[in-house]
This record gives sequence, C-alpha cells and structure tokens, in this order.
Amino acid sequence: MTATPTSASGPVVTAAGTPAPASDEGSARALTGKRRIAFASFVDENYLPGFLALLRSLALSNPDVCEDFIVLHDDLRPSSIARIRALHPRIVLRRVDADHYDSYVKGDQDNYLVRKAYFILDVFRIRDYDTVITLDTDMVVLGSLGELLTLREGFAAVPQFFYGESKLNSGLLVIQKEQLSDEFCARIDEIGRAGTYELDKHDQGILNALLDGDFVRLDPKYNFVKRRLSGDLPVPEDTAVLHFTGRHKPWQGGEAGYEQAQERWREFDMDDAELHAAYLALPEPHRDLLVHYGTPHVERTGDVGTARRVALAHIGAGDYQSAVDIMERVHIPVDEAWPHEVYGHALMSVSRYDEARAQLLLATAAPNRAATAFARLAQIAWVHGDDATAQRYALAGVGVDPTHRAARLWQRRTLGGVPTQQQGSPEDQLAHVAFYMDRQGNAGDKLLPESVRLAFGPDTTSRRWHPVHAHRLFDEAALERVNARRGLVIGGGGLFIPDTMPNGNSAWQWNVPDALLNRIDVPIAVYAVGFNAFDGQSYRAERFRTSLRLLVERAAFFGLRNHGSIEKVRAMLPSHLHDKVRFQPCPTTVTRQLVAGWQDPAERDDTILINAAYDRAGLRFGHDYAYFLGQMAEAVKGLRELAEVKCVAHSLDDEKIVFDLRREYGISMPVIPMYDFDNDAIRDLYARTKLVIGMRGHAGMIPFGCGTPVISLISHPKMAYFLNDIERPEWGVSVHDRHLGARLVERARDLLADHDATVADVHGRQQELWKVTEANAADLRVLLGG
Repeated sequence: MTATPTSASGPVVTAAGTPAPASDEGSARALTGKRRIAFASFVDENYLPGFLALLRSLALSNPDVCEDFIVLHDDLRPSSIARIRALHPRIVLRRVDADHYDSYVKGDQDNYLVRKAYFILDVFRIRDYDTVITLDTDMVVLGSLGELLTLREGFAAVPQFFYGESKLNSGLLVIQKEQLSDEFCARIDEIGRAGTYELDKHDQGILNALLDGDFVRLDPKYNFVKRRLSGDLPVPEDTAVLHFTGRHKPWQGGEAGYEQAQERWREFDMDDAELHAAYLALPEPHRDLLVHYGTPHVERTGDVGTARRVALAHIGAGDYQSAVDIMERVHIPVDEAWPHEVYGHALMSVSRYDEARAQLLLATAAPNRAATAFARLAQIAWVHGDDATAQRYALAGVGVDPTHRAARLWQRRTLGGVPTQQQGSPEDQLAHVAFYMDRQGNAGDKLLPESVRLAFGPDTTSRRWHPVHAHRLFDEAALERVNARRGLVIGGGGLFIPDTMPNGNSAWQWNVPDALLNRIDVPIAVYAVGFNAFDGQSYRAERFRTSLRLLVERAAFFGLRNHGSIEKVRAMLPSHLHDKVRFQPCPTTVTRQLVAGWQDPAERDDTILINAAYDRAGLRFGHDYAYFLGQMAEAVKGLRELAEVKCVAHSLDDEKIVFDLRREYGISMPVIPMYDFDNDAIRDLYARTKLVIGMRGHAGMIPFGCGTPVISLISHPKMAYFLNDIERPEWGVSVHDRHLGARLVERARDLLADHDATVADVHGRQQELWKVTEANAADLRVLLGG
C-alpha cells in the first residue's frame, strides 16, 4: 500500500507565507540538518467529523504549534478537503492506493480498521519528515504536545491499557526517520503482504508485530483511552490526548457511561467562526494559524485589533504586501494609535512612504506608541537622505521614551548630519553600495565594506571610494553622483535577503527602483554577494525576480560568494543569463592576502572562541533550542580540557548563549564584545586564537581568512555552502545534530592535535580562493580601469 503525494493546501508554505518548491526546502534542510516535523492521520468520510474536531482541538490546546499535517486518505470528497483546509494552513494530502490488497474492501466499520491498519504501514514509509506524530481521528488534544515535538530517538507510544507494558496502543505514535532502516521497511512489506495484523486487533497487531515491545514508553496522558473512564469518571486534568476507542464515537451519539468524556469532545464541535474567535482569544498564537484564522475573521467582522495582529504576523514573516492588504480591509479610528503604527510600518516596507508618514504621524498621538512611531518616521527621513528631519523625529522618540532602542539608534546615526564631501575627485573614485554598519552593530558586517575595498586596492579611504548606503533610497541625486564615478561596486555580504530594511523597490537590501538602476551608465560590478535565505524563507516575489534579472543584465561583473548562492540565483534567471553569474569568494576569506604587510602570529592565545547567533531564532533552531543548549553545555565542558573557552559576540544578542548556559547549567564563559571592536581589532583577535566555533557566517569566514581553523555551527545554508566550496564539509556540524556536543569536542580535538598542520591546511584551502579572486581581479581591472 503506497501513499502518493497529491495537492495539499497549495504548495509548501514558507515562513514568509509564500509558496516554495519542496526541492528548495529539502535542499536547505539537507544542508542545515533542521528537523522537519509533521502530524499524520488516516481520514475517510465516516471519520471526517472526528478529524475536524481533532484539528480544532490541536489548535486550541497548542496555539503555538503549527507543523505540516499529513492527511492520508483513499477517497475524500472535494468539499471534505475544503473543510479540512479551512482548519489548518499546512495540510499535506496523500492518497493511499490499497487496491492491490485482497483484504481491502470499502464499507463498514471493520474494513475502516483494516484500511487504517495499512495506513500505519504507510506512515512508516514516510521519508520526507524527520519526525512524524500520528493521531487517530477519534482523538481530541487537551494539553501540550511540546514534549513529543522534542523527541528525537526511537519509536514512542503509550502502552496498551489492558495488556501492560509489552504492547503499545497505536492511537498516537512518534516515529523518527532515523529508525527506519532498510531491514525495518522490508519487514513492513512482509507484514503487509502476509496480513499479520490478524495476530491482534488490526493496526495494533501490525505495530506490535513490527516492534515486538521495542518502543519508548510515553506517559498515558498522551493517549488516555476512554475505557479508563468507565462509570462516567471525569477526565484527569493532566490529560494531553483523549482517545475515544470503541465503536460508539462522540459524533455518532456516543456511549452510555462516558458523558463527561464526551462533553470534552463536544467542546471542539463548533463552526469555523466560533473556532476563529476562540483561537484569537488565546495568548501567543502561532503566526501561521493567526493568519489562517484571523484573515477570515477580519473579513467577516472588520475587527481592527485582529487586522493589526494579522498584519504584524505578516510583517514578522517578511510578507509586507499582505500586511498592507489586511489593514486596507478595515476602517481605523483616528484615535487607535497601534493599528496606525502597524499600517505605517507595512506601508514603508513596500516603499509607500507618503502614506506611511500619514499613518505614523497619527500614531504619535498616543504615548505608548509614540516612540516607535517617531523612530519609524526618523527611518523614513533617513532613507530619503534627510538627516536633519530624521534627527528631529529620533529626538522626539527619545523624549517620549529615553530607553527606546530604535529611537536612540536613529538619533546616533543621524547625529552631525551628512558627512563632508569626499576627498578624492569623482573620476578617480568607485561608488560602493554596501550595508555600512552602526557602532555596536554586527562585527562581520562592520568589517565587510573595507574587505571588499581591499580586493580592489590598498586604499580604502574616501580618496578612492564614494559610499552609497544600500538601505537609503537610490534617487536622482544618488544616480547623478554614481554616474560621475568611474564605476559602481555592489557588495559584499548577504544583500539578497528580503527582511533586512525591507523595501518595495527591489525586494532585496539595495533600495533601488528599476528605472534608476537602468539609467546607471558606469560599469557595475556585483562583488561577493550572497543569497542569504534561511530554511523557511523564499524569494518568490516577482518584484525581486524582476530586479535581480535587471541587475544581472546591467552588470559587467556578477560574482556571488558561494556556489550555493550561484545555484539559487541561476534558478531565478532565464538560461541566457546563467553564464554571467560567477564565483567570487567573500574577501574576508582571503584577508591574509589582502591586508598589506600581514604577518601570521608567532604565537597564539590558548583559546577556543564560540559564537552563537539569535537573529531569526525560530528559523535557526525550530523546536530544538533547548536541545542545542544542552549539547553546547556538554561541548563547553569537553572543550575546556583542550583550551580556555570564551564567547565571541558579533552583536549584542549573541551574548544570549552565555546567559542561558549560566541559568540552565551553571556554566560561565567570558564574553568578548566584538561588536565594540574596530576592524583591525577584529582581525587581530581572530588571527591569535587557536580555533573558532561559530554560527554566524562571518564567525567562520573571517577567522578562516586570518588563517585560523574553524568549525561551523550550521543553522543556515550559507555556512554549508562555504565549507563545500573549500572542500571541508567535515568542518561543520548542524545545530540539530543528535550528538552535537560530542562531535564538537571530537572535531576540535582532531584539529588541535597537530595545530600547525591544520593551519597549513587552512592556508592551502585559502590559496584556492585567492586564485579565483586574482583571476576575477584581472577582469575587473579591464572593466573598471586601474
């Protein structure tokens, strides 16, 4: 019996709320090791009412959980599928073809159980998810399933009520893909062909024949069978999953003697409007469910508060146009500041700046929203190059709330106004589009613009370079300044990402309208830029594709920093442009060759530096952060036997790992605040340490470029891309690795055992990147002159 994919609730939905090809998501997960989790049920028309109640109960009892839900079925009607999709945004439908089994006969209750038995066999064949949690359609979820989502080993189930610990109840299973060996799957086929389910009651017989008592015992609260409540006993308060075993189902009238249990089921027998209202009243809803239930609720009621919450969910996912759309459906009273502020945020993110200003000015009337609104107004003014106005708005925000971080940032950024004019003459300069980092900003991004300039020559000053901040609107004045130079360099870094300073002009970091990009008449060099999407992020917007294609067409040189980015970008371009996309390593990876007078350290500090990143933590860790932290505690203990272990923080948020390790495990580490370092100090520290274990991209590339061995904590595809490019994938370990702590200690010990040889290997790998950089430099000298 084989389950074949059919249409789900549309294509796979990314964290940005946009469809993404399954192959794209799968390839990213293969690189990062991020676990993919799904629920699964076998559903037919007779049991559809039970399944709908199950979906409602899952949402209401676990409002912060929204994983894929696989629905295996043999012949659900389109109207039934529509009802299922209305209750869950991530339904994956798979048709079960059981015609080749002699025992399969459509019809009555017993044959449903036979078909469900073969569903169990199909669940064990699912290989595109790391963890699958099966739920019977006669269950309702009453409590948290968080513990089940963190399970990583073995087959887990609740032992049968009547048979003790030796046999399991099949209603709820937690299946790990890593346990599904070829031998195990061959045994599945053998049992299926032989009809071994007759050894016991249908699906439970199959499972007990398969596992023979070898399963992880779960607490009975995760599959609390109705029979335990005979005599109309109340459902225990700690019950997580209530299972209505037996022939008499609640939607069919139920069974005498279980009225209190059946009343719990009836709590979830509601229409969609009631579900939406109940869910929206819960704290900490999952973003996908909030959008799925909140959107029809807004359409039905016009509720401004819900529209605001849905818009914030869209903004959090990087789907700014959808945030605008939902706010345009409601009438916002003048005196409701928060909706005005959120609407203004959405409008500025799609570059509708004048409308955004109007909404944000309305929001400044309320003291509790004024600081945020003033900070956004300052940002809009700064984007347009009006530092004086930005300073006034930022000061107004600080005046309302002196601790407001964004208002203080904009006040500092615009203090003193526009810098004095460049020292060099325009014809001697290259214009340089980059993300110029603020003080106490990300250390890697701070170093990057200078590193790019070093690749073009030793003079990185304003005598040779005219800075163009990527996040400022590229307007007519900026165009005139760029066209007065001898060329334009764009890069480096992960500029191809949609949610860092979003704009509607390009949908990536450089805020450039197509019309102005098309009028740049000096040579354009895109240099060492990265496609920076996380697992769950996807560039599907036509705006980005159009801007990208125009950029490639207009560029004289288009170099991306890893072959993974090259593959992703080429996939979004017509074939005749593919050859224009070439490999240009990040210049931070060849620092030793770029910095004039570089000398490798005669001695190194006896230290190992650890870096962890927390931006977009949900995309990095999924459900595994607690596991990651425990593994890092184990790693730090082992690494201390090799050298002194310190935390190196590229940004303020990177210090979180130190606080969490201290709180949860009593482990302390010194913190090096690299966000306060200048560029020379960053390079010096990384050159002097023995080993860096880093999660941020530049916590791997910068030390490597300084000649220091690295181990990457892979939570983003770009680090795997880099390690593949230098042909050292073994220098990376996924943050989701089941043996992360032990692997880090083992690999660190191997790299430090003969440190001189390891450093020599780093130098050799670096030399290969330098050869590419030199070859590209020869082409760039022809294109740009000098």
